[in-house]
Amino acid sequence: MAEYFHINYNFDSTAVLFELDKQITKDESSYICVADGNILQLVHRDVKYRQVVNGSVFSICDSSWVPMFLKWIYGIRVCQYCGSQIFHDILCRRKYRMFFMGSSKKLLNVLQEKLSTEYDSRIRDMQFYELPFCEVEDFDYPAIARKVNEDCPDIIWVALGAPKQEIFMARLKPYLNRGVMIAVGAVFKFYSGVAEKRAPQWIIKNHMEFMYRLFLDPKKQLRRCWAIGTALPEVLWDECRRKHCGV
Repeated sequence: MAEYFHINYNFDSTAVLFELDKQITKDESSYICVADGNILQLVHRDVKYRQVVNGSVFSICDSSWVPMFLKWIYGIRVCQYCGSQIFHDILCRRKYRMFFMGSSKKLLNVLQEKLSTEYDSRIRDMQFYELPFCEVEDFDYPAIARKVNEDCPDIIWVALGAPKQEIFMARLKPYLNRGVMIAVGAVFKFYSGVAEKRAPQWIIKNHMEFMYRLFLDPKKQLRRCWAIGTALPEVLWDECRRKHCGV
């Protein structure tokens, strides 16, 4: 793990999965963040949110631009490990009891059927829990935790979108007995096949996924792209200064 742009990243997918297994064996709860460009700019602008993100075990890199920036600044080579990929990798391992939280009941029902058909039939017996639509301060965390603790999952997937899902995990953590929460944003939508779809691989490889999502949902993504774009020069300048000052 290493800190870049004020985020504690783990770029090695093998190490991520190894650490996940270690965390699951502990009699305590924890969480992992999936840091995309939106989280990058939010961490830069909001110190309290930065503390929430870095209260996780680590963050994986959901941005294809961050590895490119690190190559420019430090001359190092690291890889993106996005939310869609860790979701796929963990499902393919077929070794965990999982709990799925967020999104609508309709979407969760479709997601449950698709995952149980395409990955593991045992997923039909796992919990898919619709969270109420409310502000992050207004969730009944003790009640949600009771629901999770009764099921005793190894992994709790949370899909609320950033920054809400990271704050949600930090607030829910003290009430959970065990398990690792992982925030995956739009991944439920991607895998359900009834809402957003992820960009084709050629678009992702050319660092243009944000354009694809902007086309699909211009109202939401235009605000996000503006926030990222306006923060980016200062984000890069700060990291260059940290490199040269050794801080």
